[in-house]
This record gives sequence, C-alpha cells and structure tokens, in this order.
Amino acid sequence: CWIIVAGKVYDVTKFLDEHPGGKKVLAREGGKDATKKFNLFHGANVLEQFGPDLQIGVVAGSAAVVAEQARKHGSDKPVSEDALTEYGELLPYCDPTWYQGFHSPYYTKSHVRWRAKVRAFVDKEIVPNADKWDTSGEMPREVYKKMAREGILAAVCGPPWPSNYVTAEGPDKFDSFHELILIDEIARCGSGGVLWAIFAGLSIGLPPIMKFGSEYLQRKVARDCLEGDKIICLAITEPWAGSDVANLRTTAKKTPDGRHFIVNGAKKWITNGIFADYFTVAVRTGGPGHRGLSMLLVESSMKGVSTRRMKCMGVWPSGTTYITFEDVKVPVENLIGPEGAGFKQIMSNFNHERLGLIMQANRLSRECLAESFKYAMKRETFGKRLIEHQVIRYKIAEMARQVEGTHHWLEHITHQFNMMDKDTAMVKLGGPVALLKAHSTKVFEYCAREAAQIFGGASYVRGGVGAKIERMYREVRAYAIPGGSEEILIDFAARFAQKQAQKQLSKL
Repeated sequence: CWIIVAGKVYDVTKFLDEHPGGKKVLAREGGKDATKKFNLFHGANVLEQFGPDLQIGVVAGSAAVVAEQARKHGSDKPVSEDALTEYGELLPYCDPTWYQGFHSPYYTKSHVRWRAKVRAFVDKEIVPNADKWDTSGEMPREVYKKMAREGILAAVCGPPWPSNYVTAEGPDKFDSFHELILIDEIARCGSGGVLWAIFAGLSIGLPPIMKFGSEYLQRKVARDCLEGDKIICLAITEPWAGSDVANLRTTAKKTPDGRHFIVNGAKKWITNGIFADYFTVAVRTGGPGHRGLSMLLVESSMKGVSTRRMKCMGVWPSGTTYITFEDVKVPVENLIGPEGAGFKQIMSNFNHERLGLIMQANRLSRECLAESFKYAMKRETFGKRLIEHQVIRYKIAEMARQVEGTHHWLEHITHQFNMMDKDTAMVKLGGPVALLKAHSTKVFEYCAREAAQIFGGASYVRGGVGAKIERMYREVRAYAIPGGSEEILIDFAARFAQKQAQKQLSKL
C-alpha cells in the first residue's frame, strides 16, 4: 500500500496497523495523492519522524518536489546581507516585519548573517526534535554542546560576548538584537519547555557570577557552562516566598573558623534544577529584610543537596525542581560579590530575565497566529475554507494586531538595552519592562485561546495537526506567573511611575 504526500511516494504497508486513525482509513488512500487529507490531520513533524523510513520515491516533476529542490539549491547560495531582503515563508504577520522587506532602524548585516546561522541550526537540530523532547521531559546535553560549537550558546546570556570563556567567535558587534533574534528563531519550535531548557538556567544563573563574582568563581564555572559541558540555574524562589524576595528564609551561616557557610532551606519551582551542576542561590547571611541577603554558588555534588522533579502543567523539558539544602557545607570562596549585596544582584538580574520571557512569549504568540492562519487557509467547513468565515478572519486580524504591537514595543525596549549603560537601564527600564512583560503574556494568553478555538477539537489532543497549539495553550501560565506575575508587575510599574512623578512634581 503506497500513498503520495507532497510529491513523495511512501510505502505504508508496514505502518497500516500502527496508524492511529485505523488501518482502513489509511488503506482507502492507497495509490492516491493524499496530500490534502494528510495536511488536514497531521503536523509536519509526522513526516519528519516517519517519512525517511517509509519513502520509496518521488513523483517526477511534481510542484512540491521542484519547490523543495529549489529551496535546497538556494540554501547553498550566499545569504544576502541586506536587511531589506525578504526572508522566511513571507506569510503576513507570521514573521517580524523586517523579514518581509519592511524598513527598520535596528538591524544590520551582522544581524542578517546571525539570523541565517541561527535558523539553519534551529531547523536542523531543534524543530524536528521539539515534540520528542517535550514528551520525554528532557533535552539531551549534547544539544548544548552543539550550540556551543556553532557559536550560539554563549549568546543566551546576552551582551557582551564572553570571549575569555568560549572558543567560538561571536557575531560582529554582538548586541541585544542578536539575542532577540536568537530567542525569536528558537521559539519557532513552539515549545516553552525547549526554550526554558536552553535559556531559563544559563541566561539567569550565570550572569550574577559574571557581573559580581570573583575571578576565581568565573574561572570555575563560566567556561564549562558556556561550552555546554555543565548546567547552571538560578535558585531564588522558595515554598513561602516568590516575588517577595526580601523575605527569603534559606540560611547560610558561617562556621566558627570562617571558612565555610552552612546552608539550610528549600527552593521551589527552580528551572533546570534537576539537571544542574551548579546553583546560584539566594541565601540569608544576615538579619531580616533585603539587607540580610547574599548570593552563593552551591554545587550539586555537595553533601546535603537533594533535588526532585516537580510535575507541572507544561514546559516539561525545563526540569522544574524542588531543591532541599540540609547542612550543606559551602566554601566562603563561593560567595558571589560582597556579603549582604544579594538583593541588589537579584534586582539587577530581573530586567534581563523578564526581557527574555517577553521575547519568548511574543514569538509563541506569533506561532499561535501563524499556525492558525495556515490551518484556516486549508481547513474546510460548511463548504468553504475557515479563512472565508468573517469571524475567523477577525480572530486572525486581532491576533496580528496584538502581536505586531507587542513586537514593536519589544524592539523599542531592546534598543534601550543597547543604548543605556547598566546603571541607567536598571533605574529607567524597571517599570517599562514590567509592563511589557505583563502585556506580552496577556497577548500570549489571548492568542493561545483564539488559536485553540480556530483549531477546535484538534487543539485539545496531544499530537496531530493541533499539537503545537495544545502545548502552547498549556504553557501560558508558565509565562504569566514566573519572572513576576502579571498582577505584581503591573502594580510595580504603577508604583515605579508614581515615584518618578513625585520626584518631578516636587521640582515644581
């Protein structure tokens, strides 16, 4: 029994009994071009997973095969470095506008080269495996090493490029827009869990050491983490304190000889914790309140450290973890920066952490839009395509309106990260970043819901043509709560504005 899908011929004889829709359903398509029906009920990942073993030939001269050969041939050509050159699928609103020939003041030839490099890696190594990693709950460590060898992994932490600790050279004039492109391209896989496996440990666990840690600590962990040999994560949240950082309870008390800290306490919802070799831990070394906090590097191999995976609604490959510290003996050399300076370090880390979450949420919103647009163009109901129903067009247009608005706001904030020094950015950008983070997750929630409505029952099933939508719908809360919940951040932004206004009014 053979069928044709997109100009390729597949022998599905041995697959008949395994077909989830039943043997007869597949057998009825034997000897026919089943492309249209296949695309209605299956995602592209099905062909990527099973196609190579089942393909026995191609239909000579078929439009699909000719187009694929043209794409492959085109991939061998030098990439145009003109930022105005059209790039990608070119479906309206399904990629950032600068991909589609629109002018932008932000992107250079370096960004164009970086985009092509990252997309090639993502399409080869990440997109085909995202479903598998999501199901298994883990991304192989070899992926980090591949990213490092390609000169991509170090970009996860944002600028500047850590030349002293990586072998690979970074892109020319590496800046925050290179980081935006990296996150945006990887997020095309439609898996928050894969994104968090890559970003949510390294991008927030290592920067405190690079910014405030001693040269000893940097030499100890930076190269191994940036080359993909070791995993690091940030451990701040506790069972009794999340956004209320000043009231953390995990303690680190010095031994009488002053050579070690003894750490006791627990951390909860720690991303990458189950896989981590190092933990950048917020501990209480002094009295109550924010002045009593410090940051400490704890190693997973130290006696008294235990981890267990938490079963969560989504982002499964991220390894959400409950960590217990019981009389863990940590050398004082592992103190990050001065004792009592932990709160300032934590606060300085928040803007970059939230910016990364905004970048992810925005592309995941765009993926909801893109998947819905493509599905509506081919799915038929009541004798016409979904896209021909006015209510569906409204949903797609409304998603596009919100996604595009968020992306342009994001580019504006990213530009400020490029132009401001770190101290100015910490003061000026706290409120705007908080507002944008809350806005981006609200947009993500809207897009995930509307995409689910467009896909209907297909979005309620794990697997099949609606697999990405089902997964992203589950992962909305993982963006709306971590990094500061929407409620906390909106109130913070208002208080931030109130304080700024009071300063200005006092001058009148």
